[in-house]
Amino acid sequence: MGGNARCIAMLQAFKEVIKDYSTPPEKTLARDLTAKVNSYVSFLIQCRPLSISMGNAIRFLKAHIAKLPLTMRESEAKASLCSDIDRFIDEKIVLADKVIVRHAVTKIRDGDVLLTYGSSSVVEMILLHALEHEKKFRVVVVDSRPNLEGQTLVRRLMEKGLSCTYTHINAVSYIMHEVTKVFLGAASVLSNGTVYSRVGTACVAMVAHAFRVPVLICCEAYKFHERVQLDSICSNELGDPDAISKVPGRMDVSDSDYRANKENLQFLNLIYDATPSDYVSMIITDYGMIPTTSVPVIVREYGREHLLI
Repeated sequence: MGGNARCIAMLQAFKEVIKDYSTPPEKTLARDLTAKVNSYVSFLIQCRPLSISMGNAIRFLKAHIAKLPLTMRESEAKASLCSDIDRFIDEKIVLADKVIVRHAVTKIRDGDVLLTYGSSSVVEMILLHALEHEKKFRVVVVDSRPNLEGQTLVRRLMEKGLSCTYTHINAVSYIMHEVTKVFLGAASVLSNGTVYSRVGTACVAMVAHAFRVPVLICCEAYKFHERVQLDSICSNELGDPDAISKVPGRMDVSDSDYRANKENLQFLNLIYDATPSDYVSMIITDYGMIPTTSVPVIVREYGREHLLI
């Protein structure tokens, strides 16, 4: 599940929480509801670490709860919060994606060979929108274990009539000489221009840079964050180690063989990686197409606005 889908699902869950909430006697709605939200967030973190976009959405929700007037009736306060959540989803995710698609399609020319990695919802929207505008292009989908998200993307694109090539990340340097542009999604863009996305994105971007192929990152502004990160080790999410120790269809490859012979062996399944800004040509966002050096400007000047605070 992508970052947008996780964030929307979380906000809709909080919306149901707010609808079912009633203020206990001798307590104020703002303080008690904030405490309830904090406990639910703790539960979500126990299930799976929050993405940066989910963290930004939670900050937005808490800020709006804190701003509720003490004199406002409970029914009005709940309706106001539900309306704010709907507006955040519509403006900062749904409409933002449409703006990104409109900007990105202008960069696609007839005869282009476009490469993407994994499965990004906004990149899929861009490709399908370009197809609707009768642009002639071909798509290369690069994929990797263990999630193999690209298989689903290829299936959907082929159903729409797009010409596709599917390959794994170990062949990206072989296929890159055919590619004219690279479109990638992102989990977040940090204030130093580093792109935080599914593991393997940095590899694809670096190979594209070596072949002098432009790398365009498609990311909504609500995913921007003031944090700075230089590598993928100091902060990351760990996936199931068994997912990389077992190969589907290969009964001769067993993780138990490795563990029996290598007591000191530990499987490391990282979910994200950090792509340095040097390997990114442009970031396409709902505020327009910007270079990585302009990310701090978006964070500083539009940070308060894009969280609707």
